[in-house]
Amino acid sequence: MLSVRGVTKRYDGDIAVSDASFTLEAGTLTVLVGRSGAGKTTLLRCIDGLEPPDDGAVLLDGATPNATDVALVFQSGALLGSKSALENVLDGGLGRQPAWRELLGWHDSDEKYAAIGRLHAVGLGGYADRRVETLSGGQRQRVGIARALHQNPDVLLADEPVASLDPETARVVLELFADIVRERDLVGLVSLHQPGLARSVADRYLGLADGRLVLDEAAGEIDPDRLMGVYDDG
Repeated sequence: MLSVRGVTKRYDGDIAVSDASFTLEAGTLTVLVGRSGAGKTTLLRCIDGLEPPDDGAVLLDGATPNATDVALVFQSGALLGSKSALENVLDGGLGRQPAWRELLGWHDSDEKYAAIGRLHAVGLGGYADRRVETLSGGQRQRVGIARALHQNPDVLLADEPVASLDPETARVVLELFADIVRERDLVGLVSLHQPGLARSVADRYLGLADGRLVLDEAAGEIDPDRLMGVYDDG
C-alpha cells in the first residue's frame, strides 16, 4: 500500500503541489488527470523520490520507500537511442548493481536473462538487439516499461506515457501497463491529459487542479461530467 500524506512541493515560493493525501492499493491502476501545469509531474516525481517534498511524506507499507521500490516511466521514454533495447532495460537494474558494471558494460547472464524476460513481458520478444532509435514510438514506450520493471519495483508510475502516440497505439500501451500492474500486484499510477483513453483500464481516478487534489473516486462510480470538471477547477 502506498500512502501519500500531506505532500506539498514549492518552487521559488510557488506551490506546485498542495497538501496532497491519498492511499493506493497494490494490484490497482489509478489514473491521475488534470490540465497541463496542474502538478501531475511534480507529484509523480515526489512519489518517485526525484523531488523531495517540502512538507508531508510518501510511505510504502508504512515505511519510507527505498530507491528501487518505485519506478517511473517517463513521457519521453528517457531512453538512449544509440543503445539496444536490451541495454536500455538493463539500465533499470543499476540501483541493484555495482556502478563499475555499468562503466564496463558488464552484466552477468542471469541479469541479461531477466532483462530479456522483461522485453517478452511487454511484447518485444526478439527485439533485444535492436537499437532504440530504430523503434516506433509505441515500441520505445514498451522498452521504457520493461526498463522500469527491471528495477523490480513495488510501485509503477508513468508520466503521460502515451502523449505522443496515436489513439490505437496509446490504448494498447495503456492496456499493457494495466495488465502488468494487476498481474504483478503492483501499485500503479499513470498521469494522463486525456482521461477518455483510460476508460477501459482505470480502477480509480485522482484529479489535480492548480496543485490541489480535487478528485478521488472509483472509476466505476465516477460521473463523466465530474471527471471532465477537473479541467474547469482552479
